[in-house]
Amino acid sequence: MKDALMERLKIFLHREDNRTLVGIPASEEEIAKAQQRLNVSFHEDYIHFIKTFGGAYAGLAIHAFSNGSSLGNETVIDLTLGFRDQFKEPPFAEVLRTSYVISMDGSGDPIIINQAGKVFICYHDTGRSSCWRIPSGS
Repeated sequence: MKDALMERLKIFLHREDNRTLVGIPASEEEIAKAQQRLNVSFHEDYIHFIKTFGGAYAGLAIHAFSNGSSLGNETVIDLTLGFRDQFKEPPFAEVLRTSYVISMDGSGDPIIINQAGKVFICYHDTGRSSCWRIPSGS
């Protein structure tokens, strides 16, 4: 994650009026247990974010283990296991087996990171299940 982006997030999220958007930073133990439970390796950018902010709002809710109170209580484990249980057929099943759900869009579609750090959104209500890679910004 670019240093300039992290600095902008720190300035935004550490403002007094945004304290409900920031959770408690994730510990090494929480991260290790989650990776083991989900059988994935979290990407270094996600780890950096959750070790700095916990579950926080950064344009969308990024769930970790202890989220900001405005985000709700669902953890990355809850979201991932819930979607894995719900979607057992292709193409979701293959994507979810090696990835983890960090958020949802406004329609309840999971936003996923794979182990290479690529971000995907999987649309489930279009009549045809599909997963699309979200291009990274420059």
